[in-house]
Formats: sequence, structure tokens, C-alpha cells
Amino acid sequence: MHEFMPHQTPNKTGWIEVIAGCMFSGKTEELIRRLRRAQIAKQKVIVFKPKIDNRYAEREIVSHSELSMPSEVIEDASEILELAKDAQVIGIDEAQFFKMNIIDVVNKLADDGKRVIIAGLDQDYRGQPFEPMPQLLAIAEYITKTLAICVVCGNPADRTQRKTPAKDRVIVGASDIYEARCRKCHTIYGE
Repeated sequence: MHEFMPHQTPNKTGWIEVIAGCMFSGKTEELIRRLRRAQIAKQKVIVFKPKIDNRYAEREIVSHSELSMPSEVIEDASEILELAKDAQVIGIDEAQFFKMNIIDVVNKLADDGKRVIIAGLDQDYRGQPFEPMPQLLAIAEYITKTLAICVVCGNPADRTQRKTPAKDRVIVGASDIYEARCRKCHTIYGE
């Protein structure tokens, strides 16, 4: 009789890791760090980003601190299933820009024994939950909440302050449009 030891991991066990926080909190930097460690361990890694995110590079995920990693650019999360079939570790950046079908996609990947690492904004510029991130947080085995530093007072920041009067929920930009703020210093432009 073979006894299962708790420190042993059964083959084909997958899981979901979510890195969530505001802009400038190091989400993409942490995603890249984890993916590079997987590559060092000789695991097959593939990275995805939404087509809408072309701030720094067309075919790379890039952190605000200028770390980068080659990525596949996709319009819809469903594309990941075919492109990642041979990968062991799947990275997904800027998950808040994907439709709700990303939830089924990452669940399928994890059920197929893959490690899925997702980074994204957990709140929009109004401080409201940014779908599909709340749902991804709910199904993740591991969650990391990153914080930035408030540009007004220096306290820990978990909000993204929009510096323009635009009301659209999604406006792709960087420090030209957004900055990190704490709960106390966060305001909604024009309100």
C-alpha cells in the first residue's frame, strides 16, 4: 500500500495565483519575477496581454520600472486555451481588460494541471471593483495584494487616481493620466 505524504504534490495539479492592486504597485514586476523563476526551473512559460494595452511595447509586458518579457497579444481570453496547450505556466497581465470569459478559461487551465498567474487592477479609477478581477480573486488559490505609495501623503496606496475629467471606465495610460493614492487622498475628478 502506497501512503500519500502531505508534502508530495500529485501530478497534474494546477492552480491560480492572482496579483492585484492599484497602478504603480508592482503587479507586472511581480508577475515577471514569478515567470522568470519558472523559466529558471526549466518550465515552459507563455505570457499573454490584451491587445488594448500598448502603452510601452506591442509584444511585451512591461512594468513601470521597465522590466519586460515577451508576450502574446490577444483580443479575447478564449485564445489562451489553444496558444497555451503546451505550457506549464501561463502568465496573464492586465486581466481587468478581458471579458468575463477569462474566468472559465483560467479554471480550465488550472483543471488541466497548469499554473496560471494573473495580474490586474482590482479597482477602477472610482475605487469600485474592476471586473473580472473580483471573480478571479474568488477562485484563486493564492492572492497577492500589492500597494503603491500615495503621491500626496506618502502612506500606502491602494487606489488609482485618474487625473483627467474623462468618465469612460477604461482609458489606457500611465503616469500621464494616473497616479497612486491612499484611501484618504483618493478623489474622483470633478466630484
